[in-house]
Amino acid sequence: QVQLVESGGGLVQPGGSLRLSCAASGIIFRINVMNWYRQAPGKQRELVATITSVGSTNYADSVQGRFTISRDHAKNTVYLQMSSLKPEDSAVYYCNTRGVTASIRDFDSWGQGTQVTVSS
Repeated sequence: QVQLVESGGGLVQPGGSLRLSCAASGIIFRINVMNWYRQAPGKQRELVATITSVGSTNYADSVQGRFTISRDHAKNTVYLQMSSLKPEDSAVYYCNTRGVTASIRDFDSWGQGTQVTVSS
């Protein structure tokens, strides 16, 4: 079983920055993709950013140019650097990771979520 632990959320003023981290633990053979999602109150969960095993990235239009996703393969950790934050970025941010365990079983794991609030 693969578990994800997120950290780095909090309260920040508009225009500020935050960095989220998500560390995967367990007997992992390979991580194929790591994603960040977010969900604001009353809204559907949306995909914010993706990074693949070869480092390819993709972003939602709403965060393109402001957010950067990266990963540390050795630590099985994914980061989301968020800059120029706007009030509409306020949401619970969730880490999601998909891959293969050492027993060669697919996994699709979610973190517990971390709150990001952008407000003056």
